[in-house]
Amino acid sequence: MAFEGLSDRLQQTLKKITGKGKVNEQDVNEMAREIRLALLEADVNFKVVKNFIKQMKEKAVGQEVLESLTPGQQVIKVVKEELTELMGGEQSKIAVSDRPPTVIMMTGLQGAGKTTTTGKLANLLRRQYNRSPLLVACDVYRPAAIQQLETLGKQLDIPVFSMGTETSPVEIAQKAIEKAKEEHNDYVIVDTAGRLHVDNELMDELQQIKDKVNPDEIFLVVDAMTGQDAVNVAESFNEQLDVSGVVLTKLDGDTRGGAALSIKSVTNKPIKFVGMGEKLDELEVFHPERMASRILGMGDVLTLIEKAQTNVDEKQAKALEEKMRTMSFTFDDFLEQMDQVKNMGPLEDLLAMIPGANKMKGLKNAQIDEKQLVHVEAIIQSMTKKERQDPSVINASRKKRIAKGSGTTVSKVNRLLKQFDDMKKMMKQMTNMQKGKKGKGMKFPFM
Repeated sequence: MAFEGLSDRLQQTLKKITGKGKVNEQDVNEMAREIRLALLEADVNFKVVKNFIKQMKEKAVGQEVLESLTPGQQVIKVVKEELTELMGGEQSKIAVSDRPPTVIMMTGLQGAGKTTTTGKLANLLRRQYNRSPLLVACDVYRPAAIQQLETLGKQLDIPVFSMGTETSPVEIAQKAIEKAKEEHNDYVIVDTAGRLHVDNELMDELQQIKDKVNPDEIFLVVDAMTGQDAVNVAESFNEQLDVSGVVLTKLDGDTRGGAALSIKSVTNKPIKFVGMGEKLDELEVFHPERMASRILGMGDVLTLIEKAQTNVDEKQAKALEEKMRTMSFTFDDFLEQMDQVKNMGPLEDLLAMIPGANKMKGLKNAQIDEKQLVHVEAIIQSMTKKERQDPSVINASRKKRIAKGSGTTVSKVNRLLKQFDDMKKMMKQMTNMQKGKKGKGMKFPFM
């Protein structure tokens, strides 16, 4: 999970100061020392850490904080604001050209996930912004790079412009823009060549493409898991190409977060998007404030809502609400819900977006075993239609049959039936509460 190590350290450090009725300069200094160590261990650039701690201490020992009724909370507010500022302050929006198409040039080293990110970006532009992108295969050197982009295009049903490996990348990019104008594509995303290291030959070619097509955005794709190397690559590309933004890939696997916290300060260029998984819909717009909230365990409700809006069918959601109200929720509905939740991404990441989830009983430091969900699915699918509609008919012999059919045990079948029953009782209590009745001792299943 992204920032896991740093997040745990910071939350433990801030917990010590939260409940304090009074906070003095010594308290702030001790907290600053621990935060400094946490950031350095997370592979954040040394100069960035030094500046961050200086700014944070200045604000945290200010009169407004020390004389506040809740100084501990005020200090946490300062830390969150400084973390947000460190990552760019506010969301940096993608460019939109006054005279379409908007041209985006994708750059980066080989192995950072540039070609896949090119496909993901096109998919995001179409799904979230209702745009019509054209992908352009300008990597004529890496074996199968063109085929990889064409395969992505087929999977996403997005057009790909290519002219093979014998034409110069500059000419391919120019011809692609002409094609986009003819076909009324409003975005052109140019996938350029990468190397295993930064070299003059690579930079010369990228500079030529830049000069000829005059892109509205030059995105640098870097692998978040390479930490300070990612920052060094960003600095080098920015010096020579003047990039407009950074796309961090593999942020979901980066438990430290050094690259995400250093890049903006070192290059003065914003992080525009982050890759949060391997699937083609797992590219997210980067919101510094939301990411700071996640790191500090405050959740990220807005992103959770956006994910739900993108992945959950509105008609199904309304039908489900009605079933909950009328107590006619079945195992078939449960399966449907599981599918929609799975589409939203890994459960651990979703939990991190719920404020206070890390403090809930049974969820603190929870390692969600997604295999358990596979078992649940198998058990439900081993039931007959009647059993899924009315679990009360499931007797001992039926339980044995279901366990055998799902490759699980009778105890697991019993556990699922009990949890499902508890969940229906909880729905009834919530319905009663909405009607003005008091719900006593509500217990949440799975916790």
